[in-house]
Parts: sequence; structure tokens; C-alpha cells
Amino acid sequence: MLRKLIALLVLTFTVISCQFTETMTLNKDGSGRLSIEMDLSEMMAIGGEMAKDSTLTKTDTIISFKDIFEEKKDSIAQLSAKEQRQLRAMEAYNIHMVTDPETNQMVVDIFIDFKDVSQANDLMKGFEETGNLIPGMEEDNANEEESDDTNVAVNYSFKKGVFKRDAYIIDAEKHKTQVDSLGSVESFMSGMTYKLKYTFPRKIKKSSSEDATYSLDGKTIELQRTFLEYLKNPDVLDLEVELEK
Repeated sequence: MLRKLIALLVLTFTVISCQFTETMTLNKDGSGRLSIEMDLSEMMAIGGEMAKDSTLTKTDTIISFKDIFEEKKDSIAQLSAKEQRQLRAMEAYNIHMVTDPETNQMVVDIFIDFKDVSQANDLMKGFEETGNLIPGMEEDNANEEESDDTNVAVNYSFKKGVFKRDAYIIDAEKHKTQVDSLGSVESFMSGMTYKLKYTFPRKIKKSSSEDATYSLDGKTIELQRTFLEYLKNPDVLDLEVELEK
């Protein structure tokens, strides 16, 4: 997915603004929704190859991972038991895709409605998988090496009024290789941001972030970093939030 994303950025031939927004709404009973949205509309407006792709049509649809797995069940049956378990863990995820070549709109949003926020721990993996469904990013998927997989994961937890988001690197050596391979492409990614926007059922008492912003009712927190900063050091978006009782 990282290689596909970099290739997509290079096609724009300019510095652009692309924002990843990770949004969570947490309910009193611990259930809620967590999503990652990637807005590629500015890339479309600039006139990259994706905008010229004749296969791109106007769509507004929700795709279920469960339905995808059912459609490809014969192929999945050929995978190892471990790989099948990993895929089954993704069955609760959905993808909302909105594309409109006429208005240069392309928004991809992967989300999960959870009973416990820990069920969202595979969200990054699910977002990686959406690359196979975005026009212009699915080519050569079968030839991609394992080292190109997303090497950042996140653990979410909410216990006794304390929410935690803990991002970590899965394989330090592979992560270093990915970062080192960016090279001059970094300039194409300089306008990209990654923002957290979390809404809680009670007012926030305190958080671990010194530069976060809060809503007027004190229930929503927002924190933003550059995408490159987050890619190189996932800890910059670690967050701990304590709610009022």
C-alpha cells in the first residue's frame, strides 16, 4: 500500500494537500465507530492519471469485507490457517467509497462499528487492503513483496474512563527500509497530514497531548501531525485521554 500511495503522489507532479482523518465516536457503553478517511479529491482536481482513468465512474457505495471474503472464499480456502484467521478478523470492517470524475471527488473511508474499541485494532491493516479497490492503485498487487506491507499498527483501549491509542512499529528493520526508500519522494508528501478527531460520551478531564484542541463542550479532542512525521515515528500520535466521572 505504501508503494502504491507513493506512486500515486508522484503522478501529481506537485506538492499537494492530502489529509488522512481518523475519527472515533465512543458511546457510554463502550461501543462506537472508528474510521480512517483518505481524501484524494485534490489529486483528482490537479489532473493526475487517476482522473483520466476511463474506468473511474461516479459511485457512492459501501463495500463489506465480509461480502468480499464470501465472493473469494474459494481462493481464501487455499491460504494457510494463519492467513485465513487474519482475514476473518477483518470481516467486521466496511469501506465507503465516493468518486465523481466530474467534480474531481474521491474519498475512501474504512470504518468499523465496534462493541469494544479493541475490535478496531486491525483498522490499519484494513486500510491497506483498500488499496486493491482504488482505481490506479491495484496494479501489480500480486507481485508486491511482504516488506511493502504497512508496518505500523495501533492498539486501542478504553477502561475505567481512560482511553488509550498506542501506535507501534511491527518490524523495526522493515520500517527503516521503508523510510529510507522514500528519498526525494518526501517532497511530494510534505503537504499530507494525519489528524485524529475523537468524541467521547463525557467531558475530557485531561489528555497526554500538550497541543491538542478541544470542542466547546469538552467532549471532542483533535490532534494533527504531518503524515511524514507519523510515518517515521508513529508514537507522535499516541494519545491517552481521561474522562470526567
